[in-house]
Amino acid sequence: MTAGTVESPERPAHRDPNVLRWLGAYTASMIGDSVYFMALAWAAARTGSASGTGLVLAAGSIPRALLMLGGGVLADRLGPRRVVIGSDTARAVLVLGLSAVLVLTAPTVGVLVAVALLFGAVDALFLPAVGALPPRISGPGQLARIQGLRALAARGSSIIGAPLGGVAVATGGPALAFAAAGVLFALSLPLLLRLRIRPLPEPTETSGGAPAAEKPPNAWHDLVDGLRYIRRHSLLGPLMLVIALSELGFVGPLNLGLILLSEQRGWGAAGMGWIVAGFAGGAAGSALVLAVRGRVPRAGTVMCLMALVGATGIAALAQVPSVALAAAIAAFVGLTAGLAGALCGALVQTAADPAYLGRVTSVSTFFTYAIAPLSYPVTGAAVALWGTGPVFAVSAAVCAAGGVMGLAVTTLRHAELPR
Repeated sequence: MTAGTVESPERPAHRDPNVLRWLGAYTASMIGDSVYFMALAWAAARTGSASGTGLVLAAGSIPRALLMLGGGVLADRLGPRRVVIGSDTARAVLVLGLSAVLVLTAPTVGVLVAVALLFGAVDALFLPAVGALPPRISGPGQLARIQGLRALAARGSSIIGAPLGGVAVATGGPALAFAAAGVLFALSLPLLLRLRIRPLPEPTETSGGAPAAEKPPNAWHDLVDGLRYIRRHSLLGPLMLVIALSELGFVGPLNLGLILLSEQRGWGAAGMGWIVAGFAGGAAGSALVLAVRGRVPRAGTVMCLMALVGATGIAALAQVPSVALAAAIAAFVGLTAGLAGALCGALVQTAADPAYLGRVTSVSTFFTYAIAPLSYPVTGAAVALWGTGPVFAVSAAVCAAGGVMGLAVTTLRHAELPR
C-alpha cells in the first residue's frame, strides 16, 4: 500500500487518527518486546545452563550496538515507515518460527543465541526508524505531546507485557509466550500500513548537510555525512553530549545499582519492586503532563534543570533508610528524568532536518542502548569496592554534569519547541 500525504491542518496529537494509528502500532510492538524478553529468559533458564542463560540474554545487545548507526542510515534512505514495517514483519516471523520449533523440541542454547542475535539486529533497525516517525506523521507543534504519548505507551507496555508474558509461560511454556509476542508484532502491521506520511522537504544549504544534488553516493558516506551534520549543528551537537552524560550517569545506578542497594539493605525483591514502581509512576506522570499540556515554554532550560535536579535524587537514593522513602525518591527521579528525556526527544525531532532524522535518532539511541549498558560491569565492580553511597554520588555527578553543560550552551539553554 502506498502512503498518502498529510494535507489537513495540524490537530492535537491525541485527537489525530494518524498519530493514534502510530501509537497503537508502537504500543503493540512494545508489549511484544516485553513478552519476547520474558519468553527468552524462561526458555534460556530451561536449558539448565547458568552460563548459557547469561549468553542468551546478552547476545542481542551485540548486533544492537554494532548496527544501530547503520539503522539510522537505512531509515533515512528508505524512509522510517518502511523500515518499521519491515522490522515488525521480521520480528513476527522470527518469534513465531521459534515458537513452532519449541513445540517440536526442547530449547537449546545455540538456537536461542541465534534468535537473540537476529532479533537484536532487527531491533537495531527498528529503534532509529520508530524514533524518526513522529515528525513525518504530525506537525512540529505536536512533537512534545507525541513524546508524552510515546512515553506513556512505553510505561504501559512494560506494565502489561511482563505479566502477559508470565501468564503465557505459565500456561503453555515459552512456546506460547513467543507465539503471543509474534502475534503482537503482526498486529502493528495493519496500523503501520495505514499511516499517512508527510512529504520530506529537500535538504537545504542552511540545514547543515549535503543538498539534494550532492546526496552521498553510498551508505558509508551517508553515515559520515550524518555525523558531520550533528557535529556542526549548533543545537544537536551539544544535545548529544547531554544525552551521553545523562545516560552514563543514570543507567548504572537505576538498573544494576538498585538491585545491589536492595540486597545490601535487606529490602529484597519486594522492596526493589516498590522502588521500580515508584520510578515508573513518576515517569508516567511526566509523560501524562506532556501528553496533556503539549508544550513546555523554555524547553531547553527546563530539560537541563530537570536533569540537574533529578541527579540529586539519584545521590539521595543510596542514603535513605526505608523502602517507602526510597520509592518516593525514585518517583521524583522518574518524574524529572522522564520530563527531561521527553523534552530532549522533542528538541531532537524539532531541530533535526527531516532528511537526517534517522541518523540523528540513531546516535541518541546508540548512547541509550549500546554505550550506557557498558556501565553495568563498572557499576558492579565499583559498588563491590566502595559501596553504593559513593557510586551513586559519582553517577549523580555525571548526570548533573550533563545538565550543567546544557545550561552553559546558549543555543541549548534558549531552545524552544514550536507552538
